[in-house]
Amino acid sequence: MSVSATEPGVASRGYTAKSLHEDARSLHQSRVAWWTIGWVCVASALALSIIGVMAIDTTRPDLAMKHLVHLGFGVCVAVAVAVPHYRWARRMAYPLLGISILLLVFILLPGVPEAIVRPRNGARRWISLVVTDFQPSELAKFAYVAALASYLRMRSNYRTLTGLLRPLALTFLPMGLVLIEPDLGTALLFLPTLFAMLIAAGAKIKHMLLVVVLGLSLAPMMYPLLKPHEKDRIMAMVAQLKGDDRYRDDIGFQAERAMVLVGAGGLFGAHPKEHAAALIEFNRLPEEHNDMIFAVVCCRWGLMGGLVVFGLMLSLCVSGIIVAGLSRDPFGRLVAVGLVAILFAQTTINAGMTIGLLPITGMTLPFVSQGGTSLVIAWVMVGFIVNIALRRARYLVRHSFEFDTMSSE
Repeated sequence: MSVSATEPGVASRGYTAKSLHEDARSLHQSRVAWWTIGWVCVASALALSIIGVMAIDTTRPDLAMKHLVHLGFGVCVAVAVAVPHYRWARRMAYPLLGISILLLVFILLPGVPEAIVRPRNGARRWISLVVTDFQPSELAKFAYVAALASYLRMRSNYRTLTGLLRPLALTFLPMGLVLIEPDLGTALLFLPTLFAMLIAAGAKIKHMLLVVVLGLSLAPMMYPLLKPHEKDRIMAMVAQLKGDDRYRDDIGFQAERAMVLVGAGGLFGAHPKEHAAALIEFNRLPEEHNDMIFAVVCCRWGLMGGLVVFGLMLSLCVSGIIVAGLSRDPFGRLVAVGLVAILFAQTTINAGMTIGLLPITGMTLPFVSQGGTSLVIAWVMVGFIVNIALRRARYLVRHSFEFDTMSSE
């Protein structure tokens, strides 16, 4: 019997165990597919970043150029992330998560000099790098997704209720450290990300619902553990929803000012730019360039501007989900789902607290809010999604074999 194949490797080496092993490996090697929906993620992120520069320029022109510099650096880092095969992240997932946890512990140590870790508004979240500040919780988000995807990619024990304990422990460790900073907003991102990745991995819905019910039942027990200002924000939101305005000049001031600016934008916004800038300055909205940037967007471009921001983020997330669906690699698929879940949850929480549906949590709007680490990590996420989209495993390459039966003498 002789064997020939359309693949030159098989034809030249012949029918041997070594050649078949090498050909099998070549079938699983990924190729670069340049025409991919991943570029929609890049276009959406770039549009959101440009909107961010314009919004920041409306209220803080001195910070707009800084945001633009961070944008350029973020794009460069995204390109660097997208070029090598994403399998490097699978190997580095746990070390990267370990480094993130060590940094989170470091900023909480009481003996660290204020020149390195300076508390802001009672929170210890940033490490001073002289030229800029670094926020370890932003790195922890990406490292957490990579580590969880690495754990879930080849396992099935999470399909049992007890099998969810390890993913939950992997979630609560960085989440708890972020809560201690305190940074309630970033901590809230871990749970929806966990649920999205477990569902994508194949966990049973009934187990997930049981965990959600258990979490909701334990939530009131966590309330005494919150910081005083976090309790005040929840109290102010509840009062605001009831129409009670007694807190609008103290603990509810930021939320009330944000809603006023959103309403001032009307349908198409306050024009010209100087008019919108005057409204923002007159209302004295705290953190208008950062956590409350969505209020600035709605003030300048109105309801339509807010819908454009939502539309661009929805476009980014949908294209990211499509990238996940097209990926044949479990690790790549789970990472794409996790990163999309973080970006979508972060956008929803930021917009919700701006329009008074959620308590103020100090959450940035991805790509739009001013902030070096948050912007760069958001672009790292986009770069990684593009990396996954560019790689296509060659599982469906066709090999045609011709078998010639030779009569033996």
